[in-house]
Amino acid sequence: MNGNEHDISIQTLPLTGELEGAAFLGRGWSFPPVLTEQGVQMSSYEQDIRESLCVLFSTSPGERVNRYDYGCPLRRYAFEPLTVQTTVRLRNDISRAVTLYEPRIELEDISFEEQPEQGVLLIRLTYTVIRTNNRHNMVYPFYINEGTSITTK
Repeated sequence: MNGNEHDISIQTLPLTGELEGAAFLGRGWSFPPVLTEQGVQMSSYEQDIRESLCVLFSTSPGERVNRYDYGCPLRRYAFEPLTVQTTVRLRNDISRAVTLYEPRIELEDISFEEQPEQGVLLIRLTYTVIRTNNRHNMVYPFYINEGTSITTK
């Protein structure tokens, strides 16, 4: 070893069982980000996956400078009627985004519920966390009335 190299030894303990699965699920900043006196609020495990999906669905491809391909093109459907063709395309875009950017889950089902009086399309996901084999449901509200003069009462 010459003077420019450093011998760094890092000891890690192997994870087994549930801890190994939990470590794979990860930990990250909560979404939306919350600052507390102790620092940034963190999310772990299944909650981190759920929040990661929210970030994925609320990001359009091209928004991120260093990851221009990251995101799900939901906004392109904001003014389209919810026809069979639209739901097929929407389902394909969501499935593609989840497959590419959320490797911790296996998507089982995607369904939609239109609530035009509230200006929202509810996107219902059923997925399994691969590492723990736990099944989860999530509803992502896609607001289509933002930036319009539609009001709800």
